[in-house]
Amino acid sequence: MVKAKSTEATEAYKLVTGLQTYFANQLNGVSEKFGENKKFEEVSWVRDEGRHGGGSRFEARDETLFNRGSVNVSQIQYDDMPEKKLGSATAISTIIHPENPYVPSMHMHISWTQMRDGKGYWRIMADLNPSIKEESAKEIFHKVLEKEAGEYAKKGMSSGDKYFNIPVLGRTRGVSHFYLENFNTGNFEVDYAYAHNIGEKVIDAYISIITDAMKNHPSHTEEDKAKQLAYHTLYLFQVLTLDRGTTSGLLVHSQNDVGIMGSIPSHVNRELLTSWVDKMPKPQEKLVLALLDALPKEMPTPVEENTKKRLAQAVRNHYTAYPEALSMQASGEIIPQTVDNHS
Repeated sequence: MVKAKSTEATEAYKLVTGLQTYFANQLNGVSEKFGENKKFEEVSWVRDEGRHGGGSRFEARDETLFNRGSVNVSQIQYDDMPEKKLGSATAISTIIHPENPYVPSMHMHISWTQMRDGKGYWRIMADLNPSIKEESAKEIFHKVLEKEAGEYAKKGMSSGDKYFNIPVLGRTRGVSHFYLENFNTGNFEVDYAYAHNIGEKVIDAYISIITDAMKNHPSHTEEDKAKQLAYHTLYLFQVLTLDRGTTSGLLVHSQNDVGIMGSIPSHVNRELLTSWVDKMPKPQEKLVLALLDALPKEMPTPVEENTKKRLAQAVRNHYTAYPEALSMQASGEIIPQTVDNHS
């Protein structure tokens, strides 16, 4: 694939691929210790046959330990298209859903967006998502964010709480949230180090949380699994009806739908999802109905590759038909112009 030419984008690509390798290696170590010792496998994709970048994702293969796991890196660039507002976008976006319901899921996103005029900004996100809440895990994650985010901790946590709120259900997705949008102090090297440090420390904290949970809860009940299925349904609901990053990625292009949908757990509860249709404001009830139509009729409801593609198209079709509904999606303190940047 053709990579972006700018120095900042080149350095950002080193950052995200370095974190990707580090995280995959750490997760492989967890698989060796608690699972089947099956390493994450790399899957690559390209944008416009590679002319405008692409990416790779490391996917979990240890199904006894991971329900779903994906560590994605991408770089989209328009160096040959001067009419575009965006120069390049470089990101790591990862979600891990463990199989054991006592081991929380974790999402992290770090990206560098650079405009045609050379100006750029970082987006830094991290959140802990337990199916069964345990205060010790929340405390570990929260303390790491608080310490490593430094003077931006309060702002990032407040913005994260706002972004991951689900108004129609009166709750948030996850228990500890961090989100900095449009982050740029004017010193690229300092900001680079800041983003890298948060990424690495979040990974270390999460590996510690996995290890503790696996030691403390080596077994679980059917009731525990039912709670996990309900939470995984909530996760799908939030991602596909509120998450601005997911929707933007699907609207910009359709060449990485499976990768973008890598955050979706392996199974959900379509009956629970159906119960939320009437809670949705118009026209978002149509989106949830379209998602239900894309899902299999089975219970528990599997979300395999072809289903991911149908879900992605359902989201794309909805916002093409109702572009005004984009204003109803999640936001922190700042609303990024992701789709507009690619125009």
